[in-house]
Amino acid sequence: MLKFSANLSLLFTEMPLPERFAAARAAGFSAVEIQFPYELEIPVLKSLLQENALELVLINVPAGDLMLGGDGLACVPGMEKEFKAAALKAGEYAEALDVPRINVLAGRQPHGISRDECMATLLDNLDHASHHFRKAGIGTVAEAINIFDMPHFLIHSLAHMQHLCEHNSHLKMQFDCYHLSRMGEDIMEALRNNLPLIGHIQFADNPGRHEPGTGHIDYAPVFSLLRESDYAGWTGAEYRPSGKTEDSLAWLCK
Repeated sequence: MLKFSANLSLLFTEMPLPERFAAARAAGFSAVEIQFPYELEIPVLKSLLQENALELVLINVPAGDLMLGGDGLACVPGMEKEFKAAALKAGEYAEALDVPRINVLAGRQPHGISRDECMATLLDNLDHASHHFRKAGIGTVAEAINIFDMPHFLIHSLAHMQHLCEHNSHLKMQFDCYHLSRMGEDIMEALRNNLPLIGHIQFADNPGRHEPGTGHIDYAPVFSLLRESDYAGWTGAEYRPSGKTEDSLAWLCK
């Protein structure tokens, strides 16, 4: 099954976030995802989704200072209290807006702290978050992010994500084709071998993180594989358009 969602954190950024919902609907999307929707209150988001007949299918747990170059929360020893508060906020948004999946960003390995200690902290936090979300019928995913764009990110390979899923049977992968390709993974092979463990997929071309057709990833067989598979999740367009968003959507019609 192949269902596309538009990531409103990267697409339609020519306009303010509230206006991107209508733009996504006009472009043919029935679902959207937002990395961090917390700049808008829940009633505002609910109204925008209803007005535009859209589903919100993925959000991230707030990640502290991660997007500003800091270490973030989930894998950082000593930040457990802050992570639990962030997970609580994400759960409130997801439950109120019927969001089926929440992504946990592992964060960076802080200088002077061992990988093993960071991994233990992350696993404990993922156990806490997935238990909390599961009670509300919400799935938990975690993703690998390449260490060229985000140096020292703790989870940066397919094997790392597999390890997380082996530890936590309630966790699924957020499979980001761009990040994995950037780390040298074979996207087609990784998809074929891991579909049962994947809860959400995102894509962008590599290099550049622009729309399909601008780099060297051939998305035709990727989309064909997903179309013919039993994968029932969403496939999110999380790329930076090389021009206007509307001009970057040729892949959507194929």
